[in-house]
Amino acid sequence: MSTPDWEVVVVGAGAAGLLAAARAAERGRRTLLLEKNRRPGIKILMSGGTRCNLTHACDRRGIVREFGPAGRFLHSALAALSPANLIELFESEGVVTKVEPDTGKVFPVSDRAADVLAALLGRLQRSGATLALEEPVVQLTRTADRFLLSTPRRSITAERVLITTGGQSYPGSGTSGDGYRWLAALGHTIVAPRPALTPVTTDAAWVRELQGVTISDVQVRVVDTEAAGSGSRGGLLAERRGSFLFTHFGLSGPVVLDVSRAISGHPRPRTLALNCDFLPHESEAELDERIKREAATAGKKQLGGLLATTLPRRLNEALLRAAGLMPEARAAELARADRARWVAAIKRQAVPVSGTRGFKKAEVTAGGAALDEVDSRTMQSRIVPGLFLAGEVLDLDGPIGGYNFQAAFSTGWLAAEHL
Repeated sequence: MSTPDWEVVVVGAGAAGLLAAARAAERGRRTLLLEKNRRPGIKILMSGGTRCNLTHACDRRGIVREFGPAGRFLHSALAALSPANLIELFESEGVVTKVEPDTGKVFPVSDRAADVLAALLGRLQRSGATLALEEPVVQLTRTADRFLLSTPRRSITAERVLITTGGQSYPGSGTSGDGYRWLAALGHTIVAPRPALTPVTTDAAWVRELQGVTISDVQVRVVDTEAAGSGSRGGLLAERRGSFLFTHFGLSGPVVLDVSRAISGHPRPRTLALNCDFLPHESEAELDERIKREAATAGKKQLGGLLATTLPRRLNEALLRAAGLMPEARAAELARADRARWVAAIKRQAVPVSGTRGFKKAEVTAGGAALDEVDSRTMQSRIVPGLFLAGEVLDLDGPIGGYNFQAAFSTGWLAAEHL
C-alpha cells in the first residue's frame, strides 16, 4: 500500500479550519488546508461589523450555558481551549483584546477583524501547514485505509480528514452547505439547516416607519398565537432581552437575532408574533404610576412628550397610536383607561411576524451534523473512523456575543489534538 499524500487534510479555511490546521501541523502532522475561495477567512473579516467578536468574557460554564442543552457537547472542547486560553493565544500572536463593558463581547483593541485573520495566517505559515486556495472539494470518499478527495485540480489521498466547511449562513462567503452533502453520503445524519441570528420581517407598516430607531433594553418573546392560550407559557417559543433595532423590513438588533432561530425553524412563521416589552426594568404598575405623576405635573404637555427620558419620541408616538391615543393630546386629558391602554402598548406590544431575512443575512446556521454521531472528546466521527468535524458544520449554534466563534475555535483545536 502506498503512503497517503497527506496525513491530515482540513477542508475549509474559516475560524475552526485555520486554527486546526496550524495546530495539527505544529504537532508534526503533514497537513493540507483546502479552501474554495480566493482568500481564507472571509467570514472572519465580515464578522462583528468587521471588528470580529472573538469570544465572550465568561468562563467555560458560561459558554456551555448559552448553547442550552447542546452545550454539554462542548465540555471537552472548552477544557482544551477555554475563552481565557483563546484570548491568551491571540495576544501571544500580537492581537491585544478588550472587553465591551455593556455586553461582555471580546474584540481586538484595534477593532480590526483583519488583525485576527492575520494572526491565524501567521501561525498557520509558521506551523508548516500547506494552504491551497481556490481549490474546492468536489467529492469526498472513504476507502479501506484512506480518504480520497477530488478537486478540479487533482485527486488527494489523506490518512485523516477534518471538515470545517461551516454552514449555509452568509453564502457570499462560500458557505454553501457542501460539508452536509459529503457527510450525508458517508452516513451521517444532517439535522435540517435553518438560518439563525438573522433579522426578522413583518408586514406591520408602523414598525417599518420607525426605521433607524434603537432601544438599548427590550424584552422580546416569540409567541405562537395559535397556541398562546394553552397555559401560562403556552405558545412561548423563545425569550431574550437586549438591544433592539427597527429597520425598513422589520426588526433587528442582538435581541431579535437571538430569537430568530425559533422563527426560521417554525413551519408557519406567520402564526408567530414578537411580544415586546420596551421598558422591561419597570413593572406595569410602576409605569402606570409614573405616567400618572408626569401627566399631573405637566398637564399642558403633549402625550408624545411624556416619558422622554426612557423612550425615543418616534417610538412613543407610535405606541400611543397603537393604544388609540393621539400624541398631540394634552397630558391633563389622559383618563385612567387611556393610561392602561398606553401601558399595555409599551409593555405588551405584539408585532406580527412574516418571516426572517434567511441565510443571506444569517450570522450562523442552526442544524447540521447530528451531535450524537460525533465523539465530543475528540471531534471524531462515530460513523467513519478518521473523519473529524468542527465548527459550524455541527448542529450547534449559540447566541450573539462571540459564543459561536469560541465554539468553532475550541472544537477545531480539540480535533487537531487528535488528528
